[in-house]
Amino acid sequence: MKISIIGAGNMGGAIARGIAASQPEVKLSVSSPNRHGELDRLAAYSSSIAVTTSNTECIAGADYIVVAVKPWLLATVIDEIAPIADFSRQTLVSIVAGVSCSDILAMLPGGIAPAGVVRVIPNTAIAVMESVNFVTFKDTPQERQDALLKVLEPLGMSMPVEERLMGAGTALASCGIAYALRYIRAAAEGGVELGFYPDQAKKIVMQTLLGAVKLLEASGENPETEIDKVTTPGGITIKGLNAMERNGFTTAVIEGLKNSCK
Repeated sequence: MKISIIGAGNMGGAIARGIAASQPEVKLSVSSPNRHGELDRLAAYSSSIAVTTSNTECIAGADYIVVAVKPWLLATVIDEIAPIADFSRQTLVSIVAGVSCSDILAMLPGGIAPAGVVRVIPNTAIAVMESVNFVTFKDTPQERQDALLKVLEPLGMSMPVEERLMGAGTALASCGIAYALRYIRAAAEGGVELGFYPDQAKKIVMQTLLGAVKLLEASGENPETEIDKVTTPGGITIKGLNAMERNGFTTAVIEGLKNSCK
């Protein structure tokens, strides 16, 4: 299998690294206008990643063409590759947020893609194979769906969803990476105020979050059940939680997610 990725930015580069690390047998080609910088780093990362500054060269022989560019560049990229691409056997995969499968089809010659169009919304943790990948298929043959999901499987959790949920998935998992990191930063800053060195505080918070996730995975319980185990009457944990709520913790999280979908 060959996967071509147009765009070597944060997401395109992360996808290439994740696939190369988990499935070195997959041939990868990545294109970007500038040879130096990210392309050089990708070439140095794995011998299974070929790099080029030519989008048309990049897609030659690809089974899947992954477009990982800014939304305003998508139509330009499709116009460039369309005369050379064979959409009867090459499946177009868009990582571009906010552009529907129908919009993408309308950009293609004749508005058809026999090998299908796919939208995938991952997050940057795909580089370390811990992403959440939301996937929507449009006119994609079943064998093509199965093959792509098999590629995504080692890269984290992949979830086929209706396209109407793509915005919500973006807010919850893609933007959610930034929200989680912001919590880590805030908690680490609090740890410094309490007396720890910055690196110590960061490690403590990271391990605490990892432990929380493992507890939920092991128990399958609602988060509130695990919270109740450490909130004794009159204790320090409930006092801390109530202080956070008085300052809008839950409301801030929900409003942030809702605003990410606008």
